[in-house]
Amino acid sequence: HFRAAAHHYASSWPHRDGDDLRAILAAAPPADGVRVLDVGCGAGHTAFAYAASGARVTALDLTDAMLEQTRRGADERGLVVDARAGDAESMPLDDARFDVVVSRLAAHHFPRAEAFVAEAYRVLAPGGVFVLSDSISPEDATQDSYLNAIELLRDPSHVRNHRVSQWRTMLADAGFVGVEAHGLFPCPLDFEVWTDRMHTPPEARAGLRAVFAAAPREVRAAFDLDPEARAWRLDIGVLSARKE
Repeated sequence: HFRAAAHHYASSWPHRDGDDLRAILAAAPPADGVRVLDVGCGAGHTAFAYAASGARVTALDLTDAMLEQTRRGADERGLVVDARAGDAESMPLDDARFDVVVSRLAAHHFPRAEAFVAEAYRVLAPGGVFVLSDSISPEDATQDSYLNAIELLRDPSHVRNHRVSQWRTMLADAGFVGVEAHGLFPCPLDFEVWTDRMHTPPEARAGLRAVFAAAPREVRAAFDLDPEARAWRLDIGVLSARKE
Protein backbone atom coordinates (compact mmCIF):
# COMPACT_ATOMS: atom_id res chain seq x y z
CA HIS A 1 0.00 0.00 0.00
CA PHE A 2 2.80 2.43 0.87
CA ARG A 3 4.95 1.54 -2.12
CA ALA A 4 2.82 3.69 -4.40
CA ALA A 5 2.71 6.56 -1.91
CA ALA A 6 6.36 6.64 -0.83
CA HIS A 7 7.43 9.55 -3.04
CA HIS A 8 4.67 11.74 -1.57
CA TYR A 9 6.10 11.28 1.92
CA ALA A 10 9.49 12.63 0.86
CA SER A 11 7.91 16.05 0.26
CA SER A 12 4.87 15.97 2.58
CA TRP A 13 4.91 19.00 4.90
CA PRO A 14 3.52 17.22 8.01
CA HIS A 15 6.26 14.60 7.68
CA ARG A 16 9.12 16.82 6.51
CA ASP A 17 8.72 19.37 9.32
CA GLY A 18 6.49 20.18 12.25
CA ASP A 19 6.37 21.17 15.90
CA ASP A 20 6.14 17.50 16.87
CA LEU A 21 9.56 16.85 15.30
CA ARG A 22 11.04 19.69 17.36
CA ALA A 23 9.40 18.24 20.47
CA ILE A 24 11.00 14.85 19.73
CA LEU A 25 14.44 16.45 19.44
CA ALA A 26 13.89 18.36 22.68
CA ALA A 27 12.81 15.20 24.55
CA ALA A 28 15.80 13.18 23.28
CA PRO A 29 18.41 15.68 22.06
CA PRO A 30 20.61 14.54 19.17
CA ALA A 31 24.32 14.30 19.87
CA ASP A 32 27.43 12.98 18.23
CA GLY A 33 27.75 9.20 18.61
CA VAL A 34 24.35 8.60 20.20
CA ARG A 35 22.80 5.36 18.92
CA VAL A 36 19.34 6.14 17.54
CA LEU A 37 16.67 3.86 16.10
CA ASP A 38 13.86 5.39 14.01
CA VAL A 39 10.97 2.89 13.83
CA GLY A 40 8.60 3.21 10.89
CA CYS A 41 10.98 5.75 9.39
CA GLY A 42 8.93 6.45 6.26
CA ALA A 43 10.88 8.79 4.00
CA GLY A 44 13.48 9.36 6.73
CA HIS A 45 12.87 12.91 7.98
CA THR A 46 13.35 12.08 11.66
CA ALA A 47 16.41 9.97 10.89
CA PHE A 48 17.91 12.90 8.98
CA ALA A 49 17.36 15.27 11.91
CA TYR A 50 19.37 12.98 14.19
CA ALA A 51 22.06 12.05 11.66
CA ALA A 52 22.74 15.74 10.95
CA SER A 53 24.02 16.05 14.54
CA GLY A 54 26.35 13.08 14.25
CA ALA A 55 24.12 10.43 15.80
CA ARG A 56 24.54 6.85 14.62
CA VAL A 57 21.12 6.27 13.10
CA THR A 58 19.36 3.06 12.13
CA ALA A 59 16.10 3.58 10.22
CA LEU A 60 13.62 0.71 10.19
CA ASP A 61 10.60 0.32 7.92
CA LEU A 62 8.52 -2.49 6.46
CA THR A 63 8.23 -0.93 2.99
CA ASP A 64 11.10 -1.17 0.52
CA ALA A 65 10.06 1.98 -1.33
CA MET A 66 10.13 3.99 1.90
CA LEU A 67 13.61 2.69 2.67
CA GLU A 68 14.72 3.71 -0.81
CA GLN A 69 13.39 7.23 -0.16
CA THR A 70 15.36 7.30 3.10
CA ARG A 71 18.57 6.17 1.43
CA ARG A 72 18.14 8.68 -1.38
CA GLY A 73 17.39 11.51 1.02
CA ALA A 74 20.40 10.68 3.18
CA ASP A 75 22.68 10.65 0.14
CA GLU A 76 21.32 14.00 -1.06
CA ARG A 77 22.03 15.52 2.37
CA GLY A 78 25.44 13.90 2.80
CA LEU A 79 24.25 11.94 5.83
CA VAL A 80 24.93 8.41 7.03
CA VAL A 81 21.77 6.43 7.85
CA ASP A 82 21.57 2.64 8.07
CA ALA A 83 18.16 2.00 6.44
CA ARG A 84 16.97 -1.57 6.85
CA ALA A 85 13.79 -3.61 6.52
CA GLY A 86 12.02 -4.74 9.65
CA ASP A 87 8.73 -5.13 11.45
CA ALA A 88 8.08 -2.73 14.35
CA GLU A 89 6.45 -5.55 16.31
CA SER A 90 9.35 -7.98 15.84
CA MET A 91 12.51 -5.97 15.24
CA PRO A 92 15.50 -7.84 13.77
CA LEU A 93 17.79 -6.07 16.25
CA ASP A 94 19.77 -7.07 19.34
CA ASP A 95 18.68 -6.33 22.89
CA ALA A 96 19.83 -3.08 24.55
CA ARG A 97 21.41 -1.79 21.36
CA PHE A 98 20.20 1.84 21.27
CA ASP A 99 20.33 4.96 23.44
CA VAL A 100 17.25 6.50 21.81
CA VAL A 101 14.29 4.89 20.06
CA VAL A 102 11.91 7.20 18.21
CA SER A 103 8.82 6.62 16.12
CA ARG A 104 7.07 9.43 14.31
CA LEU A 105 3.67 9.40 12.58
CA ALA A 106 3.77 5.64 12.03
CA ALA A 107 2.35 3.79 15.04
CA HIS A 108 -1.28 4.15 13.97
CA HIS A 109 -0.43 1.60 11.26
CA PHE A 110 0.88 -1.03 13.70
CA PRO A 111 -1.64 -3.88 14.28
CA ARG A 112 -0.39 -4.55 17.83
CA ALA A 113 0.86 -1.31 19.31
CA GLU A 114 1.60 -2.96 22.65
CA ALA A 115 4.00 -5.37 20.91
CA PHE A 116 5.78 -2.42 19.28
CA VAL A 117 6.17 -0.69 22.67
CA ALA A 118 7.57 -3.90 24.19
CA GLU A 119 10.06 -4.16 21.32
CA ALA A 120 11.13 -0.54 21.79
CA TYR A 121 11.81 -1.36 25.45
CA ARG A 122 13.80 -4.47 24.51
CA VAL A 123 16.16 -2.77 22.07
CA LEU A 124 16.82 0.22 24.35
CA ALA A 125 19.87 0.19 26.58
CA PRO A 126 19.29 0.83 30.30
CA GLY A 127 18.88 4.58 30.77
CA GLY A 128 17.68 4.95 27.19
CA VAL A 129 14.81 7.15 26.05
CA PHE A 130 11.81 6.27 23.92
CA VAL A 131 9.96 9.09 22.15
CA LEU A 132 6.70 8.59 20.31
CA SER A 133 4.94 11.03 17.99
CA ASP A 134 1.66 10.00 16.45
CA SER A 135 -1.81 11.19 15.58
CA ILE A 136 -3.85 11.11 18.78
CA SER A 137 -7.48 10.24 19.36
CA PRO A 138 -9.53 12.25 21.87
CA GLU A 139 -10.58 10.67 25.14
CA ASP A 140 -14.23 11.24 24.17
CA ALA A 141 -15.65 8.00 22.73
CA THR A 142 -17.74 9.61 19.98
CA GLN A 143 -14.89 11.78 18.76
CA ASP A 144 -12.56 8.78 18.92
CA SER A 145 -14.94 6.71 16.77
CA TYR A 146 -15.36 9.43 14.15
CA LEU A 147 -11.64 10.08 13.90
CA ASN A 148 -10.72 6.43 13.36
CA ALA A 149 -13.57 5.94 10.87
CA ILE A 150 -12.34 8.95 8.88
CA GLU A 151 -8.75 7.69 8.91
CA LEU A 152 -9.76 4.18 7.82
CA LEU A 153 -11.93 5.44 4.95
CA ARG A 154 -9.03 7.45 3.62
CA ASP A 155 -6.39 4.74 4.15
CA PRO A 156 -7.18 1.02 4.67
CA SER A 157 -3.72 0.48 6.18
CA HIS A 158 -4.76 2.60 9.16
CA VAL A 159 -5.27 0.56 12.34
CA ARG A 160 -5.96 2.99 15.16
CA ASN A 161 -5.17 6.43 16.53
CA HIS A 162 -4.78 5.76 20.23
CA ARG A 163 -5.67 8.06 23.10
CA VAL A 164 -2.95 9.54 25.31
CA SER A 165 -4.31 7.48 28.21
CA GLN A 166 -3.92 4.29 26.15
CA TRP A 167 -0.31 5.11 25.26
CA ARG A 168 0.45 5.81 28.92
CA THR A 169 -0.91 2.41 29.87
CA MET A 170 1.04 0.59 27.14
CA LEU A 171 4.29 2.32 28.11
CA ALA A 172 3.85 1.53 31.80
CA ASP A 173 2.90 -2.09 31.06
CA ALA A 174 6.08 -2.53 29.00
CA GLY A 175 8.21 -1.38 31.96
CA PHE A 176 8.91 2.22 31.01
CA VAL A 177 9.15 4.85 33.74
CA GLY A 178 8.97 8.64 33.72
CA VAL A 179 6.23 8.74 31.09
CA GLU A 180 5.75 12.35 30.01
CA ALA A 181 3.34 13.94 27.54
CA HIS A 182 4.86 16.88 25.68
CA GLY A 183 1.63 18.29 24.30
CA LEU A 184 -0.66 18.08 21.31
CA PHE A 185 0.38 19.80 18.11
CA PRO A 186 -2.33 20.73 15.58
CA CYS A 187 -1.80 19.48 12.04
CA PRO A 188 -4.15 21.20 9.56
CA LEU A 189 -4.87 19.11 6.47
CA ASP A 190 -6.12 20.06 3.04
CA PHE A 191 -8.64 17.39 2.05
CA GLU A 192 -7.42 16.93 -1.54
CA VAL A 193 -3.72 16.83 -0.64
CA TRP A 194 -4.42 14.44 2.26
CA THR A 195 -6.41 12.01 0.09
CA ASP A 196 -4.09 12.34 -2.91
CA ARG A 197 -1.12 11.30 -0.76
CA MET A 198 -2.60 7.82 -0.23
CA HIS A 199 -4.36 7.55 -3.62
CA THR A 200 -7.75 7.34 -1.89
CA PRO A 201 -10.23 6.05 -4.52
CA PRO A 202 -13.24 8.17 -5.60
CA GLU A 203 -15.81 6.07 -3.76
CA ALA A 204 -13.90 6.39 -0.49
CA ARG A 205 -13.56 10.17 -1.00
CA ALA A 206 -17.31 10.34 -1.51
CA GLY A 207 -17.78 8.44 1.75
CA LEU A 208 -15.48 10.84 3.54
CA ARG A 209 -17.40 13.84 2.24
CA ALA A 210 -20.61 12.28 3.52
CA VAL A 211 -19.08 11.70 6.94
CA PHE A 212 -17.80 15.28 7.10
CA ALA A 213 -21.22 16.64 6.14
CA ALA A 214 -23.11 14.49 8.66
CA ALA A 215 -20.74 14.83 11.62
CA PRO A 216 -22.33 16.24 14.78
CA ARG A 217 -21.38 19.69 15.96
CA GLU A 218 -19.02 18.51 18.71
CA VAL A 219 -17.09 16.33 16.25
CA ARG A 220 -16.77 19.19 13.76
CA ALA A 221 -15.45 21.41 16.55
CA ALA A 222 -12.99 18.77 17.79
CA PHE A 223 -11.31 18.41 14.37
CA ASP A 224 -12.16 21.69 12.63
CA LEU A 225 -14.11 19.58 10.14
CA ASP A 226 -15.29 21.60 7.15
CA PRO A 227 -18.75 20.20 6.27
CA GLU A 228 -17.87 20.75 2.59
CA ALA A 229 -14.77 18.56 3.07
CA ARG A 230 -12.17 21.14 2.11
CA ALA A 231 -10.01 20.81 5.23
CA TRP A 232 -9.76 19.41 8.74
CA ARG A 233 -7.27 19.01 11.59
CA LEU A 234 -5.44 16.17 13.29
CA ASP A 235 -3.69 16.50 16.65
CA ILE A 236 -0.19 15.04 16.89
CA GLY A 237 0.86 13.95 20.37
CA VAL A 238 4.41 13.45 21.63
CA LEU A 239 5.22 11.24 24.62
CA SER A 240 8.52 10.14 26.08
CA ALA A 241 9.58 7.52 28.63
CA ARG A 242 12.74 5.99 30.03
CA LYS A 243 14.10 2.48 30.50
CA GLU A 244 15.71 2.13 33.92
